[in-house]
Amino acid sequence: MFSSLVPPPPGSPAAPDERERFVRLLRTAVAERRLERLLLSKYEGDDDIERLTIRLIELRGEPTLTFLWRHATKDITRNHAVEDGVNEIQRLLGASFAQANLDTATQQVQLRFSRKGKPLLHVARKVADAGRAGGEEAGHDRQKPRALSLDSPFWRELGVTHEVKGRVDLVPAMARKWKQINKFIEIFAAAVRHAGLADPGTRVRLADFGSGKGYLTFAMHDYLQGLGLSPDVQGVELRPDMVRVGNEAVARHGLQGLRFEQGDVRAREDMRLEVMVALHACDIATDYAMHVGLRSGARIIMCAPCCHKEVRPQMRTPAALRPLLQHGIHLGQEAEMVTDSVRALLLELMGYDTQVIEFIALEHTSKNKMVLAVKRPQGVSTARRAELVQQLQDIKQFYGLRQQTLETLLIQDGHLATA
Repeated sequence: MFSSLVPPPPGSPAAPDERERFVRLLRTAVAERRLERLLLSKYEGDDDIERLTIRLIELRGEPTLTFLWRHATKDITRNHAVEDGVNEIQRLLGASFAQANLDTATQQVQLRFSRKGKPLLHVARKVADAGRAGGEEAGHDRQKPRALSLDSPFWRELGVTHEVKGRVDLVPAMARKWKQINKFIEIFAAAVRHAGLADPGTRVRLADFGSGKGYLTFAMHDYLQGLGLSPDVQGVELRPDMVRVGNEAVARHGLQGLRFEQGDVRAREDMRLEVMVALHACDIATDYAMHVGLRSGARIIMCAPCCHKEVRPQMRTPAALRPLLQHGIHLGQEAEMVTDSVRALLLELMGYDTQVIEFIALEHTSKNKMVLAVKRPQGVSTARRAELVQQLQDIKQFYGLRQQTLETLLIQDGHLATA
């Protein structure tokens, strides 16, 4: 079947040199950590393989080549040590695939084989790669490696990628979205490491509440799978049409450990989770999501709060702040700060390292604040607990707050005393 693709014998003038030069360029790109993507295409075999995408990742502190085999109905991921991976690629070139495209931060290299098996090499300098970098230009500074690959086929169904002249590329209008998704995954990846969930084979049960079209749900599943973990990811969404679209994409690509369900975070029963994610849950829905994460024993809680309505009408403006808070926009910002600070204190009280940080919004919105909490193995000391309880009481007294939903839920669970 592959006789026409097998390279000519060593005696042929210069024929093997182009293939060997390509392999040398690949080895250099891997050694210098400059490999962004290697795509092997034009497969000629009996299987339903469409293409093979290779990326360089770090696994257990070691550089690793991850192979994504795209079939017509499923995707298969396999990880290889660098030397074994390069040897496997060298074996496949010309024998199974008639074309290879190598992307680094500075070069685009193409190796293709003619019908007679002659290797033809083309090397071009990359001036800018605005599309694949989410709008960033390539300059003197080496581009930071991305955790995700555009070659994952589900991105096309989500409208993130399209195929141009046989090459998968970013839809220009989605450049900002792609950058936002990658920024979220960067934060998520750091939390996974901090929580001690990054060891290969670890089962990671994750719920993404308000998953919408599933950009992040697919991205988190893809990232966890790329680490060699065992993800069990569910997207929970109110809109049945979004649930249907997500499950159809999962089925079409044979993705294991990923599903979408219709539901409301405020009506969820207890579940066991390692990660709870809820972005842009409106008003007290964020509190219910955090409560689900706490009751589930989640090691990671990630929330991007939205629409802080509960606290604002309760707030009594302290005399010293009246000149500042007489303006509605400032009062709204103050209410957001107070609400999320109380939530962060409550999460710390429950034994989590908690941060309130900025991240790039997933929609064109200023709502780009995230409450990120990672469970502490040692919990919280008695002295620190008393200090946190006093801080909460001081804030409530200062602003005249009578009720905050997450606190109320924790009181009902018996974790806090009645104020």
